[in-house]
Amino acid sequence: MKFPSMKPLISTKFTLILISALLVCISGYASEVPRYRVGVCDWMILKRQKLGAFPLAKTIGADGVEVDMGGLGNRPTFDSKLGDPAVRKQFLDQAHALGLGISSIAMSAFYAQSFAERPGVDRMVQDCLDTAKALGVKVAFLPLGVTGDLGKHPELRPAIVTRLKAAGKQAEAAGVVIGIESALDAKNEAALLDEIGSPAIKSYFNFSNTWQNHRDVCAELKILGKDRIVQIHASNQDGVWLQNDPQVDLPKIKAMLDEMGWSGWLVIERSRDATRAKDVKYNFSANAAYLKKVFQ
Repeated sequence: MKFPSMKPLISTKFTLILISALLVCISGYASEVPRYRVGVCDWMILKRQKLGAFPLAKTIGADGVEVDMGGLGNRPTFDSKLGDPAVRKQFLDQAHALGLGISSIAMSAFYAQSFAERPGVDRMVQDCLDTAKALGVKVAFLPLGVTGDLGKHPELRPAIVTRLKAAGKQAEAAGVVIGIESALDAKNEAALLDEIGSPAIKSYFNFSNTWQNHRDVCAELKILGKDRIVQIHASNQDGVWLQNDPQVDLPKIKAMLDEMGWSGWLVIERSRDATRAKDVKYNFSANAAYLKKVFQ
């Protein structure tokens, strides 16, 4: 008496087990990356472009670091060591060892320098984009700064638009998005982004700019919309922690971002307790913990 072969059944069962295991692995991996991740600026924790930013960020309780390109001064480009592959490897190894991410590469020197008027910005932008690409980072931060405040200096708009259009082409080629921070309200910033017309130039939204100009954060987020916002600086001016700030309603903001379907990095700049402003661990640990409590 012959019995039917069990090989097809065994093969099918084995395939199903493999598929199930794969799905479990995928599900587990996805759960490790929260919808909202909390980062810190390396220059604000007094570790600008230093390896020590990573263990300090880990102690603070952050998920990652926004790494700065360094100062400009009168140099032709940023004072950066990250052009060296050996240095970049140290940064990547340190981040990996501690389970941290690099949220973005920042050009914070443009807080004080004029992006509209400074000669050689194309090289500076390219150096930042090359660094981001080499580190596998998809976002670069560009503040237009005090001198680039288009509310106070509308005459600079043509130069800023022209330069950002050129930067957009550079960013597209590098596979990186440049997030700009302006002092404009959401309606005017959206118009600026639309005029630039590049998928690689988006808004790096700053809660503090909105609060300091007595605007509604949720309304501004909704006007800009999910697709225009690449990253967020999630803090206010110094004075008190986020959780003690009467201007701040993080649960309401989270509800709006949830409704919009946005996800990404929330990076802390300030919101330091004025009585202990220089105590990095004290201030950033408190703000990171509160952001995680609300957003994670």
